[in-house]
Amino acid sequence: MRYLQSFHRRLRQLRQTGQLSLADVADMCGVDEARVGSWEATDPKQRSYPGVSELLDVCLKTETPLDQLLDMDDGGDSGQLELPGLAFSNSDDLSVALKELERELNRLQLSEEELELLRRFRKATAENRRMVLQLLGR
Repeated sequence: MRYLQSFHRRLRQLRQTGQLSLADVADMCGVDEARVGSWEATDPKQRSYPGVSELLDVCLKTETPLDQLLDMDDGGDSGQLELPGLAFSNSDDLSVALKELERELNRLQLSEEELELLRRFRKATAENRRMVLQLLGR
C-alpha cells in the first residue's frame, strides 16, 4: 500500500474541506459508512483501503485529482510508477493503467463455483483433504 500511506489523512481532509460526512462518501462509493470509517482509521491495524473503483468514485464525484489522495511524490529515480504487477511512466494515462489493474484484480477473483469448492474443502476432514490433494496429483 505504498501509494496509500497518507490516504486516511488526505481523505479526512477532503471530507472536512468539502463538508462531507462519512455517509456522503459511502454513498458516493456504494459502500457502508463503517467501511469509509476504516479507510480513515488512525490505527494502521484497523485501517483498510478502498478498491480501485471506490478510489475513482471519490476522485470523480468530488472532482479531486487522484494525485491529491495518493502518495505520488516519492521522488523515485526511474520516473516509473509501480503498482502490483504493473509499471508505467508518469507520462502515461493513469486511467488506462488503473483499468488494466482492475481487470487483473477481477481476473484473480474466484468464481462462485470456485468459492463453493474452497468452502467445502476447508470444511472437510484432514484425511479427506489429503485424499483430494492426492487425486489432484499434489
